[in-house]
Amino acid sequence: MVFFMALIVHGMLAGSIYALIALAFMVVYKASRMINFALGELVMFAARLSAAGLHGLGLGLVGAIGFGCVGMVALAMGFNRLVLHHLVGSPLIALIMVTIGLGTLLSASAFFLFQGIPAVLPLPIPREPLAIQGVLLSVGELVAAVIALVCIALVSWCFQHSRIGVALRAVADDQQAAMLVGIDLNRYFAMTWALMGILCVVAGTLWMFISGGGFGLVLVGLKVFPIVIIGGLDSIPGTLLGAIFVGMLESMAAGYLDPLLGGGFSTIAAYLVALVVLFMRPYGLLGKPDIARV
Repeated sequence: MVFFMALIVHGMLAGSIYALIALAFMVVYKASRMINFALGELVMFAARLSAAGLHGLGLGLVGAIGFGCVGMVALAMGFNRLVLHHLVGSPLIALIMVTIGLGTLLSASAFFLFQGIPAVLPLPIPREPLAIQGVLLSVGELVAAVIALVCIALVSWCFQHSRIGVALRAVADDQQAAMLVGIDLNRYFAMTWALMGILCVVAGTLWMFISGGGFGLVLVGLKVFPIVIIGGLDSIPGTLLGAIFVGMLESMAAGYLDPLLGGGFSTIAAYLVALVVLFMRPYGLLGKPDIARV
């Protein structure tokens, strides 16, 4: 029973970080209906950028994270201005290919830019685990989960109650109608990409702390797709639910099925569940179906 509870708790803690990464995907998708296949590379690049600020420039922890945020905001807004701005109205496949190209560029650039710089960002959090009812819990994982949930709550509140959030929801519902009432699409697209860059820094820094950094963060970014498929592409609560579910599913599969099957099943379990959800409920557990009058 203790082993089972440990798997559940660790899965939920990992799921909170998955939810933060998935949120970075969703803020762009909700505003522009754009599928960002470079998210894993963006999270990796953001984490390495913060590590470079700490180890390469000696900025200190807060300065390094600030350096990462400034760099990612500049990168995101520059990409939006120089590339995406010219692709407005283009087919979806063109936007997808552009993000795949961005991911390849970031992976290659990170390999050369951050050579010799440690891919770790130590946080002032004790490493000794806590024992609660016989379950050992990492203080780092707990703190990372709390920070991730706070960020998710802030972004969710912004989307629901702020003027920026109202404008972004209007853009997501109907871009042409939003333009007619005076909403500057380019400005708000740039803001969503800037917010995505900041979320990538936070998520990458937290994941780097609890499990190590490097190019493995790219693979973590790929887990966004089964999460948003399971939870719903346009639902922030659905994303949180899907991320927690995927975290627990991977933890349970790693604890019980991987030893029996020789390992590896935990890495594909979420994708198998996503396929089932696509067949039974294509718009996700909490997503809304698109209904169009024809």
